[in-house]
Amino acid sequence: MNGELRRNAYIRVLRAGQEVHSGQIASLKHLQEDVREVRAGYECGVALKGFDDYQVGDILECYIIEKVAVV
Repeated sequence: MNGELRRNAYIRVLRAGQEVHSGQIASLKHLQEDVREVRAGYECGVALKGFDDYQVGDILECYIIEKVAVV
């Protein structure tokens, strides 16, 4: 894993280079405790809203949508 996973973020599931799901994270856990974020190098459990068809080799891509004010 590179970077971090955040509970308030959106996530894409990529399988063989194709997006199979895009949505929000339902829960994020580390050592059976709910957490807000998990950084690279730590194990975690992640559940996605409306998706549970994980397969070996799937890639989870986490992203945040931010509003930028133009002055």
